[in-house]
Amino acid sequence: MEEKKSSLLHTFSKIVSDFFNPLISLILFFIYMSIREYSLKESMLYFLPILLMIVIPVIIWLVWNVKTGRYTNMDVSNRIQRKTLYIFIAGAVISYLIFNYIRNGYIDWVMLFILILLFALQISNLFIKSSMHTAFNVFVAALFFSLDWKMGLIWLGIAILVGITRIILKRHTVKEVFMGAAIAFMVSFIYLYCNIQFQH
Repeated sequence: MEEKKSSLLHTFSKIVSDFFNPLISLILFFIYMSIREYSLKESMLYFLPILLMIVIPVIIWLVWNVKTGRYTNMDVSNRIQRKTLYIFIAGAVISYLIFNYIRNGYIDWVMLFILILLFALQISNLFIKSSMHTAFNVFVAALFFSLDWKMGLIWLGIAILVGITRIILKRHTVKEVFMGAAIAFMVSFIYLYCNIQFQH
């Protein structure tokens, strides 16, 4: 009975952890933001470049590296394997930021802070394998918070749940989850502060 209970917990943790991975969480935020802030045409014009320049290339990169054996799994839980993932994502985000600035004449603040978060996680990765799942979900909570505080609090609850699942699945230690959360809280605080400043 105890074994069945623990396997049920493991299955639930895997579903939560897989679903609320950084890419899906960010996509859900962009969908929410698009519905709330933009018309359908504006949403497509904003989201399509992100999809084509960041989301799809990152998915292809992950699948290809798992298939060729360079990455153990889609989570990229290995610290050494993570280095190339961080570099690839950062490259995709930088190319999008340049493209968006040339095309629209403004800096996409959300993407800029995603890049800052990536760099912070990359530096942390040299010393400790911080939880990327936890970090990104904490940051997504801040993104939601900037639009709707209730959604922000709900997503913060999701981020905590994701952090717990990472420990249950033994993908991260408690220390690594806390480190990911701490980095994301710092980046999120700066993002929200800048967001408030630019609104006034």
